[in-house]
Amino acid sequence: MLNSDQRLAILLHEGIRGNKGKTGLALLRYSEAEVVAVIDRDCAGESLVELTGIPRTVPIVASVTDALPYQPDVLAIGIAPTGGALPDEWRSELKQAIAAGLSIANGLHTQLMADPEFSALVQPGQWLWDMRQEPPGLPVGTGQASKLSCLRVLTVGTDMAIGKMSTSLQLHQAARQRGLRSKFLATGQAGLMIAGDGIALDAIRVDFASGAVEQMVMQFGPDFDILHIEGQGSLINPSSTATLPLIRGSQPTHLILVHRAGQTHLSRLPEIAIPPLREVVHLYETVATAGGAFPSAKVAAIALNTHHLNEFAAEQAIEQTAIATGLPCTDPVRYGAEKLIEAII
Repeated sequence: MLNSDQRLAILLHEGIRGNKGKTGLALLRYSEAEVVAVIDRDCAGESLVELTGIPRTVPIVASVTDALPYQPDVLAIGIAPTGGALPDEWRSELKQAIAAGLSIANGLHTQLMADPEFSALVQPGQWLWDMRQEPPGLPVGTGQASKLSCLRVLTVGTDMAIGKMSTSLQLHQAARQRGLRSKFLATGQAGLMIAGDGIALDAIRVDFASGAVEQMVMQFGPDFDILHIEGQGSLINPSSTATLPLIRGSQPTHLILVHRAGQTHLSRLPEIAIPPLREVVHLYETVATAGGAFPSAKVAAIALNTHHLNEFAAEQAIEQTAIATGLPCTDPVRYGAEKLIEAII
């Protein structure tokens, strides 16, 4: 976990304006660490607040070298290229950071500690955190999470990279404000950097994926009133294999469906249409219950991502979605998650 004692620089080349910067942008929005610099050569010198709407006044610089005067002690890799491998063009910047004494928070599939070019530069007190690793001794899933008395809220989506993690974090904040013993459980690299507890689900072999989720939920469930399990992928997206093990492993009591306002087709597979939201709700509820094999899990509300819309258009989209689905709807990042928590409780 990246905590408030650390001074963080975020490597975010082409991620502020591009579509691969969700890890870094999530750190800017939710991390307790003090972010002292964002590294993005395309946006160097511009205003982070104006570009992202995130109320954090952090300088944007062009390189690791330019970030060093701000005295970071950790460099977080905040971009997720397709396939999750470390691009060759970043190697020199990571070596510069390690040589300058920075620790590295690495959410890529490339294991830095296994690379002698990086590990040889690490000095005492420095660390390379390769978080995409499979925990040892994982069991297979058994469905036993259904026996827990706590609420288990899983975010599911109409596509990948639409705001499932942000929704879960906003729900966690809203639950704590109500005095509930609440826990956010991360299942991806950004969530792990923010929360510390969780698993890197896409690093786990598929046979053990539901077992890994179940083990995590069983570990924390007895001590909390409500668990917020970070969703991954989508049942609609053929590239995704993460959603079903999350459903089976967590045995959710409630689902929150996350959708980007106005999106009609998958972002990376535009030939595949997203069904009407009522049909998507039915899909997730049917899969969760599996014909009665598992307890019922209803979609309690819709979390609508309206980041790309102005205020008036966002409010209209939320109202129209609520009417179309018959479910409570809001943008939890823009307006808070109180309406969603109310629907769950």
